[in-house]
Amino acid sequence: MNLAGIGMTSQRTRERLVGRLLEQGIKHWGVLDVVRSTPRHIFLDEALSHRAYEDVALPIGYNQTISQPYIVAKMTEAVLDNHPALAQGKLGKVLEVGTGCGYQTAIIAALANKVYSVERIKPLLEKARKNIRLLGLHNVQFKHDDGSMGWKEKGPFDAIIAAAAPQYVPPELLEQLADGGRLIIPVGGETSQELRLITRQGDEFHTQVIASVRFVPLFVGALQN
Repeated sequence: MNLAGIGMTSQRTRERLVGRLLEQGIKHWGVLDVVRSTPRHIFLDEALSHRAYEDVALPIGYNQTISQPYIVAKMTEAVLDNHPALAQGKLGKVLEVGTGCGYQTAIIAALANKVYSVERIKPLLEKARKNIRLLGLHNVQFKHDDGSMGWKEKGPFDAIIAAAAPQYVPPELLEQLADGGRLIIPVGGETSQELRLITRQGDEFHTQVIASVRFVPLFVGALQN
């Protein structure tokens, strides 16, 4: 990842963030290293950039948020840890549902060969595209579409990361998982959601509840230009 010319941000604040993630149980060193090296402040409006390395979710406009770093790290670690498809520490193909400002995209792009990211809000998608280009990442392809439908023609995927919560797990996402692939997705309504890790084994799907969470809802068929 080439960060030259992005701007000066205190390395100490990033190290403190990584320290907090370690204290909260994040153990995957690849994930921690990427969080350490990724300039989260570029994904935020200037008025909020001073809070970039706090372990909190922050608004990014359009009633959306940039996820809490701990949750980003937890989700990334969950799909990576001992994955049968890992090659030289990287996954092959990853689908991201809900690009947002592109922060989670940048994290997983450093740990995968190819990322396909779908976002329903076009202005956010364009911001994310600029941010990813600024970081010099060339293995991300974007699509303005309904993320709940996945991206069938690019599958199957070793991992699918959803950054918005549907009321139920879309069957299209399950169908697009490769054998041994993992889907991590928040599921539930506005008042109660659980983060689920779903692993495909042949035609069977095994579900593990990771944590109680609070994500923006995943709207089906609601594109915004």
